[in-house]
Amino acid sequence: MSETGALHTEGLTKHYGKVHALVDLDLDVRPGEVFGFLGPNGAGKTTTIRTVMDEIRPTAGHASILGMDCHRDSVEIRRHIGYLPSDLALYPNLTGRDTLTYFANLRGGVDWSYVAQLCERLDADLDKKVGDLSSGNRQKVGVVQAFMNHPQLVIMDEPSAGLDPLVQRELQAMMREKAAEGGAVFLSSHTLSEVQRVADRVGIIRAGELIALESVSSLRSKAMRRVELELASVADPVVVAAVPGVRDVVVENHRVVLSYSGRMSDLLRAAGEHYEVLDISTQEADLEEIFLRFYRDQEATV
Repeated sequence: MSETGALHTEGLTKHYGKVHALVDLDLDVRPGEVFGFLGPNGAGKTTTIRTVMDEIRPTAGHASILGMDCHRDSVEIRRHIGYLPSDLALYPNLTGRDTLTYFANLRGGVDWSYVAQLCERLDADLDKKVGDLSSGNRQKVGVVQAFMNHPQLVIMDEPSAGLDPLVQRELQAMMREKAAEGGAVFLSSHTLSEVQRVADRVGIIRAGELIALESVSSLRSKAMRRVELELASVADPVVVAAVPGVRDVVVENHRVVLSYSGRMSDLLRAAGEHYEVLDISTQEADLEEIFLRFYRDQEATV
């Protein structure tokens, strides 16, 4: 894989008239990682993907995949990547097997024993015409074609759409395996629980602008978490609420429940100055809660 990384954008911008769909996007997706790309409908996720895939041209900026220019080298790039768009369109009169054969020929051939393994893992039906398949079973064919050529980078836009939970878990395993092999996955998804399970880093996009770019663990460590303390004596809520990072304090006799953003060692040290702490339990914020709070905070500053 190129030393320049799996996917790189620099100042990537796309305007539709007065609508700024994408504004100065700088991204680097690294080999060996699953990168989650988050944002609501209209935020610019699909525009980003369509631009780097050379389906639309940027107004300004530059994008490269595996060190190759996304426009100049777009044909060669497709031999080395897998791509699953959100609006997957397949020929309805072809069977799943015919569909995969078509994509295999476009990519110069594939290892059909590997394709068979993918189909077995996803329980994909290749004998029916695509037009007769349910949306979930069509999506399975799409997932197989995205992975079938051992791509160095897999780009997927809402890949879990229509898939049942067991198949979603198998897809997540495939993504992690791709990263473990040294490949990369660019995952655009509304399913925040999925991103939380598989992503190493996430980018959050709002109105075409990147508003956060961090590891999942870093985001979660900064987020509010629910903390429950059992103390040897009754706490004063004013004293507890004065600790930096503490919010929403509820005191029930010797039990204190609060929301906290910060290092647990700091909270325990502050609590220990006033009370004897008998027990503590914490519940980390999940990515959905972090995402919603981040979006609300950003909107409040606009």
